[in-house]
Amino acid sequence: MNPTPFAAVISSPLGPLGVVMQNCLLKCIEFLPIATPLISPQDDHAKIVENALINYFLHPQQIFTLDLLLIGTSFQQRVWQQLQQIPSGKTVTYGTLAKQLQTSPRAIGNACRTNRIPIIIPCHRIVGATHTGGYAGHIQGQFHDIKTWLLHHETTRRGTEIN
Repeated sequence: MNPTPFAAVISSPLGPLGVVMQNCLLKCIEFLPIATPLISPQDDHAKIVENALINYFLHPQQIFTLDLLLIGTSFQQRVWQQLQQIPSGKTVTYGTLAKQLQTSPRAIGNACRTNRIPIIIPCHRIVGATHTGGYAGHIQGQFHDIKTWLLHHETTRRGTEIN
């Protein structure tokens, strides 16, 4: 039995990414501490996720076609589905998405905060009207730096080599 919840821990320009699978579906991606040892994909489905992430870091305009296990309220799932429609290199404000879904910007932020599949469900593409906005529930620090990096990576449209 696998002692870790991760079906893979892959190298990325952002540090190790833990991939959690359930019933062949991608359930979660976690940003892990830099010292976390890498784990080769445990099955073909985890290998597909690894390849998709590697390709994203090389070619940020990639469109993901992974099978996802979305665990959340119907509202959260509506928000996450809308996030997947935002093209790489583009951003949408919390307010704009809130108007589209007839809700409040705060509700959009809360749905983004509960997103367990970052990068694939690109909550980093949601920004404030006058600022970058938070990421994973943080408005500064490591997660904010990750959001800034992802936005820059996508707008420069030039891939980044994997560590």
